[in-house]
This record gives sequence, structure tokens and C-alpha cells, in this order.
Amino acid sequence: MSQPKPWPEIGREHLQDCAVFDVSRSWTRSPRDGRTRPFYRIDSGAWVNVIPVTMAGDVVMVHQFRHGLRANTLEIPGGLVDPGEDPATAAARELREETGYRAGSVREIGTVNPNPALFGNRVYTYLAEACVQEGEIQNSANEETTVELVPEAEIPDRLRAGDVDHALVIAAFHWWALDRALGGGE
Repeated sequence: MSQPKPWPEIGREHLQDCAVFDVSRSWTRSPRDGRTRPFYRIDSGAWVNVIPVTMAGDVVMVHQFRHGLRANTLEIPGGLVDPGEDPATAAARELREETGYRAGSVREIGTVNPNPALFGNRVYTYLAEACVQEGEIQNSANEETTVELVPEAEIPDRLRAGDVDHALVIAAFHWWALDRALGGGE
């Protein structure tokens, strides 16, 4: 099967620094007609999502206000990987900051691109097992989270009910289902 030809980038212009991401415009050349066209990108570092599971089989989830949706959401902990930070370290850090829990072990179970039409980064999903509450939530000045322990058996119903509707969180739970189906971690 033939693949579409790449669109060579002939220039890029930084448009805006938005603190957690940058916006840029790329000028690319169509392989079909040779014309130059602009495309816009959201440039961001890698992200992590963490599925934290306690010894009792509860998933440690967070409620937080999301400004894009202008509403509270139910999600798993996650966030940006700091410059020079390993994604697994970022996953453990985000878990501690957003929930106050510490993981007994953390391992990667999948990775996706959040939206290849706009983003070039990756979202790494980690399974954090044997999680225990170690301290208080340590949110930054730009976020506020509260914890809800959700029994693992309730996750599919909570997804179907729309209680969880963040696409990247749903993708993370898909990775977890695949990991379990393939006997992950054994």
C-alpha cells in the first residue's frame, strides 16, 4: 500500500508562548502541487498519565476544574514531564503532587500522540501499583485536586456513564485493559 508523501517544512515561525505550550506556524510545501501552505502546531513537552491502584484494588482518581471545559472533571493524575526529567519519574511526581499517594512500583503500559493534527508530543501512560497515601496533596498554584477512590470494578461503568470523558484518560484505561489481557507485569 502506498503512503502519502511528506510535506517538507520550509520554515517555522514561533507565534506565542503560552507557558505550558507554544504555538508555531510551519510553512510546508505540498508534494502534489508544490504550493506553500501554512499549518499551525501546538508545541509541548511530553505528558504523563498515571493509573494508581491501591493494595485494596481502588483506583486513585482526581477531581479538578478544567478551564477549557469550564467544569470539574474526574481523571487520573497526570501532567507535563519537566525538562530533563524521565517520564517514569514525572509519573511518580505527578501522583504524589496531585493525590498525596506514593507508588510501590511504576511501569509504562502505553504511549500515544494526543492529536497528530496539532501536536508532536507523546503521552506516556504508567501503571502505579501498591499505592499508599503518604502525605497531603501538593498542588501548584495553577491547579486544585481532590481525591476519589474508585473500585477497579466500577471503572467501566464510570466510563460508560460519562463520569470520565477526558480522551487521554480513556486511552490510558484502554492501555491498562490491554496490559491485563496480555498478562502485563508478570
